[in-house]
Amino acid sequence: MTISLWADATPAECRRQLADLSEHISTAGSKNDLLEHIDSALSVPAPPGDSLTLESLSKTYRDQAEKVDDVYKRVHRVARKGLPEVWVGDTSVLASNVVSAAGRSATQMAEAFRGGAKALLKLADALGDAQRKDHQGRAGLRQAKRQLGGRDGWFDDLHEDDDEERARKEARGIASAGVSMMHRAATVTEEAVRAAVRDLNKWASEARAEKLDTDDLSAVDKLVLADTSTGGGAAELNEILSADDLERAGRRMERLNAADEAAMERMLAQSYSPQERAYLMKALAAGHGVDDIEQFGSKIHGRSEEWLRRHLTPVVTAPDSMDDEGQAADGSNNNKDQVSFGTQLWIQGGDGSEGTCVASSTVTARAMVDPVYALGLTGGPSGQEDDPDAFRQRLVDEQHRLHEAGDGGDNWGGMGLEGQERIADSTIGGATGDDYERRDLGSADDRRAVLTTVEKSVAEGKPVPFDVKGEDGAHAMVIIGQEGGMLQVYNPWGTTTWVSENDFINGHMGKAASKGLNDAYSVYLPD
Repeated sequence: MTISLWADATPAECRRQLADLSEHISTAGSKNDLLEHIDSALSVPAPPGDSLTLESLSKTYRDQAEKVDDVYKRVHRVARKGLPEVWVGDTSVLASNVVSAAGRSATQMAEAFRGGAKALLKLADALGDAQRKDHQGRAGLRQAKRQLGGRDGWFDDLHEDDDEERARKEARGIASAGVSMMHRAATVTEEAVRAAVRDLNKWASEARAEKLDTDDLSAVDKLVLADTSTGGGAAELNEILSADDLERAGRRMERLNAADEAAMERMLAQSYSPQERAYLMKALAAGHGVDDIEQFGSKIHGRSEEWLRRHLTPVVTAPDSMDDEGQAADGSNNNKDQVSFGTQLWIQGGDGSEGTCVASSTVTARAMVDPVYALGLTGGPSGQEDDPDAFRQRLVDEQHRLHEAGDGGDNWGGMGLEGQERIADSTIGGATGDDYERRDLGSADDRRAVLTTVEKSVAEGKPVPFDVKGEDGAHAMVIIGQEGGMLQVYNPWGTTTWVSENDFINGHMGKAASKGLNDAYSVYLPD
């Protein structure tokens, strides 16, 4: 029976089907079988789309980037003139901060338009190449089909003389080359579409201020909140409020009653710094009530940028963190950054000795999205402590609590997949509002298929836990960032590093841990 795909078959489905048909065609032992497989290959949809339309859209994006460049120049002229220390907006932000934020926002917008234009142009080029390859492959299949002629009857198919065998093998060679060309076209299409979706999702997440959809804040307030970073690293890699934080905070502001709304606006207006203001909004986004946020606000009020960063943001991404410095003897990346509070790492068991990798990675993931939770660990009940030893005890206690909540193994070792899903859902999802669900990854195709969802989630600011295995056993880590074709991974051994998409797909995740832990076999996705 001829196998066919529906019109909206995905590039991945086409690639998989053509891979199977390449094997069937190259080994076809009869004329009728060969014709059957050729028809199946011809029924696979060609790469869809119009390269000229994509090129035109890319040009439109580039034109918009040039217009935004003009906006940046005008903002920069205002900044150079100097501004008096006047306050604007509902939350009393400095006018100078507004102008700086506007300049950075214009730069980011221009970069987003250029990034979108580049993504679309690369997709157009790849699609054109794929369509040419596909056309060439189909021509080969049709030639082979013509050479074979009609199907043999039942009796003719029982016997094949030397001339018929020679003709079949000649046609089979032509058909094999044709279907291989179609398979290459489908592979090119799949990778190009995935890369374009990844990049466009990333650039869409950079349109940040508009995600804070509330009438309770002015456009000025939204602009500065979306722009505020932790300091201590590249600003664009360390914004305090993720795209998802901004969206959740906006929704929660809209649902506050009049008294809570007034209290929230008062806290924002009295904030000592843009960072303090952003952390208050992040607490709101994490689901905390206004009374709890007022207590949190009193603990952080007036604190320096460095104090806030150290106590409330476990991971700060360094500008050189993506540099490729090769691998160490254990197979891990040389370029790793420590995740620490003072001299104490955010590490499983406090010193790496326990097997609480699931609970430990979940604790750090929650602290990344919930500053109230983070301060409870770093600053203690008063929120004022600055003691790495005391932090270590609280950290280990919380790791143990989650290990038990997930029905982890004896002696603080190991946790089952169901328990891991449960604590990801309750602990991380409790702050982001998402339901985390496990997806098993049995092959490179499974990992490739899930990658777009993973990258979109982390671009929005939602951590994605995952598990790896190999000759050294199994281990749990978290994907916490994405830039281009790179993924940022937190390892509960107390480090972060970057790996490539291909590392994730093809079983090279030892770069984030060790060479005995290469294959990602499950991932926990927010929904």
